[in-house]
Amino acid sequence: MAAQPAAVPKGGIEDRIARFATIWGRAIFPVTATSLTRPEFERHLVPLTRTLAEALHARPFDASVAQRVGAELVAVHCTDPEALAGTLGVVESYLVLYCGPGGTDGSGACGGSSVEDTEEYRARCARLQHGIAAGFARALRERTLKEQEAIARSALTARTDAQQALHASEERFRAVFEGAAVGIGIADLDGNILEVNDALLKMFGGLEGHVRGRKVSEWGHPDDTPHVWRMYGELVRGERENYRVEKPYYRHDGTVLWTNLTVSLLRDADGVPQYQLALMEDTTERRLLNLRLRYEATHDALTGLPNRTLFFERLEKALSGAGGSHFGLCYLDLDGFKTVNDSLGHSAGDRLLVEVADRLQSCATGPGEVVARLGGDEFVALTTGSDTEHKVTDLAVRILSALSTPIRLEGRELSVRGSVGIVEGPAGERTPAEVLRSADITMYRAKAAGGNRFEFADAEADARAITRHGLTNALPAALERGEFFIEYQPLVHMHDGSVHGAEALVRWSHPQYGVLGPDRFIPLAERTGLIVPLGRWVLEESVRQARNWQRQHGGSSLRINVNLSPTQLHHPGLVADTIAVLEKSGLAPGALCLEVTESALIGADDELLEPLRRLAAIGVDIALDDFGTGYSNLANLRRLPVSVLKLDRSFTQGMQQIPANPVDVKIVEGIVALAHSLELAVTVEGVETGAQAAQLRALGCDTAQGWYYARPGAPDRIHTLSLSDAVPTP
Repeated sequence: MAAQPAAVPKGGIEDRIARFATIWGRAIFPVTATSLTRPEFERHLVPLTRTLAEALHARPFDASVAQRVGAELVAVHCTDPEALAGTLGVVESYLVLYCGPGGTDGSGACGGSSVEDTEEYRARCARLQHGIAAGFARALRERTLKEQEAIARSALTARTDAQQALHASEERFRAVFEGAAVGIGIADLDGNILEVNDALLKMFGGLEGHVRGRKVSEWGHPDDTPHVWRMYGELVRGERENYRVEKPYYRHDGTVLWTNLTVSLLRDADGVPQYQLALMEDTTERRLLNLRLRYEATHDALTGLPNRTLFFERLEKALSGAGGSHFGLCYLDLDGFKTVNDSLGHSAGDRLLVEVADRLQSCATGPGEVVARLGGDEFVALTTGSDTEHKVTDLAVRILSALSTPIRLEGRELSVRGSVGIVEGPAGERTPAEVLRSADITMYRAKAAGGNRFEFADAEADARAITRHGLTNALPAALERGEFFIEYQPLVHMHDGSVHGAEALVRWSHPQYGVLGPDRFIPLAERTGLIVPLGRWVLEESVRQARNWQRQHGGSSLRINVNLSPTQLHHPGLVADTIAVLEKSGLAPGALCLEVTESALIGADDELLEPLRRLAAIGVDIALDDFGTGYSNLANLRRLPVSVLKLDRSFTQGMQQIPANPVDVKIVEGIVALAHSLELAVTVEGVETGAQAAQLRALGCDTAQGWYYARPGAPDRIHTLSLSDAVPTP
């Protein structure tokens, strides 16, 4: 289906199109053979500019539209190579500026487009340049071919009419022959060059002796395709009337002349082959331009390394190999590169990337090895052939070794570290996208392990990372769709087995993976910042449920425990949000206990503790969760605004057996004594057996929770629990 042009951004777009056309006209009008005035010529460029602007914004993008623009230039006699060069220069410099996202008001200030949008439109602009050049070349070739055919007919007519009007026909022939813009040469069937015009002489450097008197067969070139001389042989034998090829020639100074060559067979009045007529169009500049555009489109502008586009071509070729071929890929990301940009500026960061690129290039010197820059501070290196596992390992070692030497930048030495993810294996099993994704995941695994190292890809680790990524992306929508729910695990008074309250435990009912525990998604919510709205939702639901319990059971004083993550603890709205939730529900502050892990409060200063102190001051209990796992200074307990210690289950597991582990008993006994001396209640987690419960009750623990009493469940189970049999016997 044909690409539909998208609407060009509004806001004076016609004025910007007219300005672009003016700049364009000024650039190419001096080298254009036209009877139009410059204002008329510029008005002619306005619809061409509009075509380019619409193509720039089209969805889907179609660069072939630009070929019509190139053809239209030839149609208005813009056939000078400088006209094409000027056009491409103007398009490169001004098309995105005037006709890109947001445009410009003429002062050079562009609209509010993102860096990603700007880079996309720059890439589109480059492809439009390709299209313009291709359309220009095609139209010029067609025009030249028409001229060539006309010239050939004129030349043949002049020869056949020579006997009747020799003088007149000779004059006409000479006018066409000498005045033609294309090179013309005539040779006999043995290949001896008989006549050449001035245009052809200029193509070969203007030395007549280098052209006349030579044989056609002497003008071979290593880049000649095999069928060129096969077609030439057919023509001089009279088996072919003409042929057209792209053919290079050596000039006398050793430089290469590229031409579009048309060779025709001239016959006499009886149809006997007599001469061969060659028409040459100089395409050297056009070819160099195409090569330059191709290079710019496939190489990184900053480092000169192959870019993502070219690397994917090389990788796809390597992966398409058969016959037991293998590949090895290193995916490198610099550790801490953002710090360089933030502290020294992006200019210094660019110079650092150039130095890194030079070092990487010096590492990949073996056969089948290539280095590319994917973008930012991400580089890739590819090796192919046999024994790629050893070769790619050696390549990774060389890369890290090359980066180990500090880089001097702005009078200081910078240490450069990198993390490398390696993917190695046989070709033909994975796509380039799959290989790059696996390498990227592996690189981040190396970075998470401390950086400055390399790791090999692992299918199971990749699957886990992909699952984590999918869960991370699904978190915001899951909260909006109500996929989270809360289960409540009772907290029990140890002296009589009565229900003291419950801890709220959030779950995720995932449509694909089923019910997920908090260990699967809370760390992801922490990293993405979603823990704040999720935590507020848990608080609102838990407090509302606690208030419902009170209403349903005659003012029962059940307490609700809600976990606070480190990110929530640092959030400036913690106190205000908590008070607002309590006031909205009507639950007394004393019925709420916020649990904070011990590790979150290690080394906490007064600023971090202030929100907890304010909450404790209005009656909210603060529990120190997982106590004993953070290796904190016990003396800090005096300055923490906590009223409850939740003893980590690792200290009580030894009490599940009979007799209990005496070391664990002593530790718990000491912690309980310390807590009670500081007027702190002690809650024990993970109680699973009656013997364990009896021992903990004897040691003076106040409350407990665990599977021995009840598993986490729906809120209506709290008051239906039959705990009379759960009172442990000492």
